[in-house]
Amino acid sequence: MCPPIPRRALLAAAVLAGATRAQAQDFPARSLRIVVGFPPGTAADIAARIVSPGMATRLGQPIVIENRPGAGSSIGAAEVARAAPDGYSIALGTVANTINVSYQRDLSFDFARDFAPVAPLVTVPNILVVHPSVQATSVQDLIALARRQPGVLFYGSSGLGTSPHLSGDMLAMMAGIEMTHVPYAGSAQAVTDLLAGRVNLLFSPAATVLQHIATGRLRALASTGAVRTAAAPDLPTMIESGLAGFESAVWAGLLVPAATPRPIIARLSAAAVEARDSPDIRRQLLAQGFDILEGGPDALAQLIASETAKWARVVQASGARSN
Repeated sequence: MCPPIPRRALLAAAVLAGATRAQAQDFPARSLRIVVGFPPGTAADIAARIVSPGMATRLGQPIVIENRPGAGSSIGAAEVARAAPDGYSIALGTVANTINVSYQRDLSFDFARDFAPVAPLVTVPNILVVHPSVQATSVQDLIALARRQPGVLFYGSSGLGTSPHLSGDMLAMMAGIEMTHVPYAGSAQAVTDLLAGRVNLLFSPAATVLQHIATGRLRALASTGAVRTAAAPDLPTMIESGLAGFESAVWAGLLVPAATPRPIIARLSAAAVEARDSPDIRRQLLAQGFDILEGGPDALAQLIASETAKWARVVQASGARSN
């Protein structure tokens, strides 16, 4: 038989529960922040800036976007992991965080343990684009060119350990070619150098390259989704281009420190889902090439679990690890 719980402990628990309920009822009482682990102009940043005004309206408080780029978004994630678990600091989690679980050797936080999911937001395939000077109009053309010139082609990415980086590694591994990787602090910077011809190609989220494809400043060869993207329906997938099983995407969702009270998470989740699913915000997201993710915290938790396992296999197969 278990010993009775001391009256003092019961009283303390009741006081704590009451304080948590009061805190949740008053939430939010001031402005909030969403920390984005990439620079302005990246796909993740664009998604956050589209959704946050709708969330702010529903929460009755302003939301500030804070960019904390570096280490494949781990700098921004670490900042939120250390923040007070009161709902005022929100992390924009992305596919990069699930890659970093296996790719980075010295993470200061545990992505699965130290965060609680709030809501998934969007997903967008990467698009393989080349500078117009590259003599390739298809993925197979590019592979043939790389085989003739091992190591000569330079491919940019939004940073070490990101989905675009490992997409380049997957292409090299699956096609048996050698290319030189040039990492940047974010996709916007990588696109800028591709436009200038300082790198030859890159995998980039559709949201950051569609306008340049439309104007002819970049040439698109394929998308990395399982099916063709609605943003570029005439563009074949990497799978259709002869690389069976080649699939990667950039996705984003909101998370808070794990100890955040459940009622506060529920309040944030409701605001995020309502904003994300509102007709006006959906139109803005779709216009940027995003596909809308469905569901709330459970859906994001499932996505994180499956993506963490998937990218662990890719990292192991490619041998890519941070120093």
